[in-house]
Amino acid sequence: MFTKSMLVLLIAGLILTVIGFKQFVWFMSIGYGLAVMGYGLILLFMGLKAGASLAYLLLCVVLAIYGCRLGLFLLVREMKDKNFKNTEAAKSGAKAVPIFVKVSMWIMCPILYILQASPLIYRLENGVFDGASLLIGLAISIIGVLMETVSDAQKSAAKKANPRRFCDTGLFKICRCPNYFGEILVWTGVFVSSFGALSGLQWLLAIIGYVAIVYIMVEGAIRLEKRHNKNYGNDPEYVKYSNTTPILVPFVPLYHLVKEK
Repeated sequence: MFTKSMLVLLIAGLILTVIGFKQFVWFMSIGYGLAVMGYGLILLFMGLKAGASLAYLLLCVVLAIYGCRLGLFLLVREMKDKNFKNTEAAKSGAKAVPIFVKVSMWIMCPILYILQASPLIYRLENGVFDGASLLIGLAISIIGVLMETVSDAQKSAAKKANPRRFCDTGLFKICRCPNYFGEILVWTGVFVSSFGALSGLQWLLAIIGYVAIVYIMVEGAIRLEKRHNKNYGNDPEYVKYSNTTPILVPFVPLYHLVKEK
């Protein structure tokens, strides 16, 4: 069910992710943050116009803050962090990509981000701005933003102090990818907020958007684990850390997503 609101968001998303034509990976990193920020602000404006509840408006604000912080963090890291520029992830993102692939990604990414935000879009379209699920979702998303923000700051500080060592301080003591888990929490909150407000095909699109972002985060954790295994696999401290610290979800004893040889 494609709505007028989604058309507005699609146009905004195409504008905000055009930065990916400079460097392909930016469609899914910096452009992602900027698009989510834009979606949050646009939905906030539409919500104000429609007389939405405070909880709905705050969730839009949280989404905008999340996107803005993430986009700026990634941009600064790309521009200034010499240690990141030397990683395989950064080098692979700088490789030449055919123009038709770039155009396809430019179109697909804003659509995916719209699906992720669809619970808020459909609440707006359906005029449903109350319910306990909205408050619960807001709380989960706030925790997610805080967790991702703090973990990114802790990892940056740890890498600045010792670029050659893996990060196992702060939130990284309870989870090896707390920033990825924080992002999952943000979108879990958005998804939970939809309970009681969606119907029919709206549910299908919301589920697709949520499952997609969780899958992307799991794949990100897998790539990170492979990179860490390559860089620190011979370090006894890392081996002990990786075998005793959950990789993605705190306190859940899932330690590896990559099959060990």
